Amino acid sequence: MKNIKIKIVALLLIFTAGSCDYLDVVPENVATINDAFVDRASAERFLATCYNYLPNFGDPWVNPGIGAGDEVWFNEEIVESSFSSALIARGLQNANDPYLNFWDGSQRGKNLYVGIRDCNIFLEEIHNASDLTELERKRWVAEVKLLKAYYHFWLFKSYGAIPIIRENLPIYTNTEDVKVYRDPVDDVVNYIVELIDEAMPDLPERLISETLEQGRITQPIALAIKARTLVTAASPLYNGNTDYASVVDNRGIALFNQSYDESKWQMAADACKAAIESAHAANHSLVTSYTTKADISDTLERECVIRTIFTERNSPELLWGSTNFTFSQSYQRMCVPLLIQVTSSNPVSQFYAATLRMAELFYSKNGVPIEEDLNYDYQNRYELRTARTDESDFVRSGEQTAILHFDREARFYANIAFDRGTYFLDPTYYTVHTRAGELATKRNQGEFSATGYFVKKLINPNSAINTNTMLAYYEYPFPIIRLGDLYLLYAEALNESKSTPDADVYEYIDLIRERAGLEGVVESWEKYSSNPSKPATKEGMREIIKQERLIELAFEGQRFWDLRRWKDAAKYMNKPIKGWNIGGKGLNFYNVTTVYPQVGDPFSTYDFKDYLWPIRYNEIIKNPNLVQNPGW
Repeated sequence: MKNIKIKIVALLLIFTAGSCDYLDVVPENVATINDAFVDRASAERFLATCYNYLPNFGDPWVNPGIGAGDEVWFNEEIVESSFSSALIARGLQNANDPYLNFWDGSQRGKNLYVGIRDCNIFLEEIHNASDLTELERKRWVAEVKLLKAYYHFWLFKSYGAIPIIRENLPIYTNTEDVKVYRDPVDDVVNYIVELIDEAMPDLPERLISETLEQGRITQPIALAIKARTLVTAASPLYNGNTDYASVVDNRGIALFNQSYDESKWQMAADACKAAIESAHAANHSLVTSYTTKADISDTLERECVIRTIFTERNSPELLWGSTNFTFSQSYQRMCVPLLIQVTSSNPVSQFYAATLRMAELFYSKNGVPIEEDLNYDYQNRYELRTARTDESDFVRSGEQTAILHFDREARFYANIAFDRGTYFLDPTYYTVHTRAGELATKRNQGEFSATGYFVKKLINPNSAINTNTMLAYYEYPFPIIRLGDLYLLYAEALNESKSTPDADVYEYIDLIRERAGLEGVVESWEKYSSNPSKPATKEGMREIIKQERLIELAFEGQRFWDLRRWKDAAKYMNKPIKGWNIGGKGLNFYNVTTVYPQVGDPFSTYDFKDYLWPIRYNEIIKNPNLVQNPGW
């Protein structure tokens, strides 16, 4: 009877009538879950399946953090029905059949409730693996608890209040008990933290083998997930957001707390500090050096340092990388502009376009926003000037390009490739040519940048090109969490927990700025900004920290989620997507053009409803206890 019960529970989907593919967990012709835990090898396959529900972070079509926002834009010729994140960016999210539906696993979303269910099965049955050591058993249980916590976290940041699934329902559960309720946001957050705290003692500080265990959860990863969860919960979207006052279920329970609680920021700060200390103890550190094959200047070396923060396979800054979906050659091809004549008909795709908005985001070389810099010609930034010889590390000497591309911080040149800009692939220097008819313009259907910009950050300097295939790219696990992210989360949480920013707030943001070759926040604003007292106030420092995060974590899949939790998404998403005139020959290229008209397009207006995704309409019909998110 027990085996029958377990089998049925394993197949039961609380939120959908579909079925689950166990991948390689249950051998062919074996009928019960008990057989999946008959020995260590079988149990380890089930452990791998629990990991398999992690989102494909390196896939721009299914990671909303990459394609559903405003930092990259894909041209209209390449976007089709399967490019779910790009369709969300165009305002086409809907309740009938939501894109990237992680609630019940449709439209290229993974069914995270099935993932949670499988985690529960693992926790219930792992004791049956007879040849598993107690030390291994404890570690595996801790890993699965963390995965379960992370799946709840992903659902939380996507949908807000969600049903907490502490354990699987027994087979004898009646129909009404299956119709679960969404739990209030504060309860969800507390449960995620509870799971993490339970798991922490049995997780390793570092992986035993970086080669064999890459991607598995450690203590620094667990504490970083806790920090992200608590920062998200303390942020304006969830902390005293009165927009959700009407979200009350049929029991009369409010799903979003309407009272702002400053103590949530202190809890978040404490969690960030603990995560940083754990990472340091495990020998994680900021990337600050790069070994080059060529004799290059200090400024170009700094650019290479910044490019390898994200793209180095064994970066000391990387806490957790996605090994179930690396940022492979096929995806890197989208980012690289055609730099040389090639013989292959399709060596590059070159349609992963950075937006003009992102090009304007990065600081001036003085470390302040270009619109604030007293020495920056902001009003004439779209006009042209000729590059000097001493600027050849970033712009080809003697060539004309926009003033916008001169006198910028190192992170600008490390992140974005632009017309007449230098593109260094160690040890060779290339120049980007994007004006109509030139190398990096349209070749085949959909193979062009919609804005005239490309994302350089995702390409390691040790990648190489050749005249035949142009495919010798340096692959790496797509980073999920890195130490620099934690530093900035800590600075943000500290600032919000204090009445006035102090040295502790400045310390961690200044460590990030120092690596970028910039002076500290206070010094930079005093010397160069039209608003020199900005870092002295909580509000001013909040604005600085936000921009620092948007710059430092650009193109890493974080901007989309940050803009949502800050309730800033509408401020950005309702502006047109702009770039250069990619059809313009010669200097006619340098006319700012609207690529996609967000404002005025009835399908693209970012509304407060877009801060949380809809639960599929059919799920609401099947389970009336699941109150829908507002606006859907």
